Amino acid sequence: MAVQRRNHKLPDPASDDCVIQSIVDELFASYEELGGINHLEGINLPNRQTVEAITYDLLKLVFPGFYEETRLRSNALRYHIGARVSSLTERLSREVQKSLNYEREAEVSEKDSRKIVCDFLRCLPAIRSLLQKDVQAAYEGDPAAISEEEVILAYPGVEAIGVQRLAHHLYQQGVRLIPRMMTEIAHASTGIDIHPGASIGEYLFIDHGTGVVIGETCSIGHHVKIYQGVTLGAKSFKKDESGRIVKGGKRHPTIEDDVTIYAGATILGGDTVIGRSSVIGGNVWLLESVAPYSLVTYEEGETRTVSMVSDTEVGGGI
Repeated sequence: MAVQRRNHKLPDPASDDCVIQSIVDELFASYEELGGINHLEGINLPNRQTVEAITYDLLKLVFPGFYEETRLRSNALRYHIGARVSSLTERLSREVQKSLNYEREAEVSEKDSRKIVCDFLRCLPAIRSLLQKDVQAAYEGDPAAISEEEVILAYPGVEAIGVQRLAHHLYQQGVRLIPRMMTEIAHASTGIDIHPGASIGEYLFIDHGTGVVIGETCSIGHHVKIYQGVTLGAKSFKKDESGRIVKGGKRHPTIEDDVTIYAGATILGGDTVIGRSSVIGGNVWLLESVAPYSLVTYEEGETRTVSMVSDTEVGGGI
């Protein structure tokens, strides 16, 4: 009986299986070589999709009825509040615990993370009070605004400020990673980048808003108005003996009450103070402080500063 011979073909190097295996091998090798962007077998990190859902559930609590897909009825409001607060407490506690475990490189108990979250959620009425003033500032500051409802629904500055005020309270409680994720989620949605560490007073109005950047150590007073493309940033970074940037310290400017900053202005430096009731013109580049009641403009390639009132009018006369 004749033995039939089978033809054993070598795999085609161009076949899908070989290409996939080659990709796997190269990617696996890169994991071993490039350790700085891996997080394998490390502490479980907060989940971005979960934090995003939490962020918008918090906005639903501070702006009830504006982020809902269905009508929110007042006779069922207490039930909706209870269900949402209960859900947020559970989900946010888990994410805060993961965040703190990573930040502190130590095991943080579920009880401790839950206390932080409960303390944070107790701040929501106070945050709502601030946001009501921000909405009022936008409505009164923009002649195109037809109602406060329009301001909440259509103005990106309100959403960005709302998320920052929420994130700021959590940031002040020693949680760092989740607030940064929250404000970056708002940044992606609105084009406005406000660090959760920034200190912001009452009645902030960010008009249009695209491209606004407000740094971590920035301090903003009451009744401040900021237009699109404004940067409140750092002038320079101190470095240690090894040439690495030193973290912390006051790096971003202070904006006092009743200041208006027009589109494209850049104000840099932790020692830079914009005095109250000043107006910073469009495209101005500022690296130093200006006195209260100043008008700063950019004309013919130069930054010019003039006082809008006399010394006696602002109480500075002798």
